Amino acid sequence: MLILTRKPGESIMIGDTIEIQVVELKGDQAKIGIGAPKNVKVYRKEVYDAIQAENAAAARTRPELPSLDAMLKQNEK
Repeated sequence: MLILTRKPGESIMIGDTIEIQVVELKGDQAKIGIGAPKNVKVYRKEVYDAIQAENAAAARTRPELPSLDAMLKQNEK
């Protein structure tokens, strides 16, 4: 992990298109601004982790679908 020291108003660049700027320091919190292209998804880590957990749970479930034969027989009636 790269650790940098920045003051309010200073930035770091990630690649050519993502800018992270320290906007404000207040007590033990840092307010940051993120400039990124619209196609780059930006999430808080806890939200990202929750999304990944939901996706993993959804991938493990197997929906109960009626068999094709049963659906065809039902449509014939």
